[in-house]
Amino acid sequence: MLRGLDGGVKVLSEINMGLAFMLLFFVLLVGPTLYLLSLFGSSLLAYVEYLPALSNPIGREDTNFLQGWTSFYWAWWISWSPFVGMFIARVSRGRTVREFIICVLLIPSTVCVLWMSVFGGTALHQVINDGYTAAQEADLPIKLFKMLDVLPLASITSFIGIVLVVVFFVTSSDSGSLVIDTITAGGKVDAPVPQRVFWCVFEGAVAIVLLLSSGGLQSLQSMVISTGLPFTVVLLAMCLAIAKGLMEERKA
Repeated sequence: MLRGLDGGVKVLSEINMGLAFMLLFFVLLVGPTLYLLSLFGSSLLAYVEYLPALSNPIGREDTNFLQGWTSFYWAWWISWSPFVGMFIARVSRGRTVREFIICVLLIPSTVCVLWMSVFGGTALHQVINDGYTAAQEADLPIKLFKMLDVLPLASITSFIGIVLVVVFFVTSSDSGSLVIDTITAGGKVDAPVPQRVFWCVFEGAVAIVLLLSSGGLQSLQSMVISTGLPFTVVLLAMCLAIAKGLMEERKA
């Protein structure tokens, strides 16, 4: 945080992505490789096939899915859009629209499907073919580690997993703090260091209070969703604005 975008967030992100890909390819190689590669291909096709229907909240009878993965899930991510959007805009300055779409939408989506296919597919293979159900029966926070337990070098890979969780959280928090700092500084990217530290500490303090409240994590999620819904109107207006801007630029 103190070292800014290039000196701090960038370095942590590069280290984290390196560790993440090391863990990903390790599980791919020592796990059921052919099964995982096949699952990756079928998952991409299934994503394209089922996404329109699954993202439509109208006419569905399964209310749990409706509330957890459509409208409310959109609100969750919309609440993050001002921070993520400003951060991506800052690191993408000078890129073309084509480069932006490829690097921000297509590549991350493909990597996400690969990640889910490898780790989720390995756990499914353990249950279906080996009868190993520890990952299936474990609590959500430790499912990954239960899956890694039966693979080679389990202690090392579990440690890498813990490091990844911590550093991913730190980089996300730093990115949000830098965006808030930029907003409060009137758009300046070289705000004073004490101001950066203040927003970083304040952001962490608010999260701690919400997590320790009676509702726990549910309170934090509810607050995020409640802030996301009003911003939907702003986001739709921004979509129209960028479409109009791109059409005018093309005519020029």
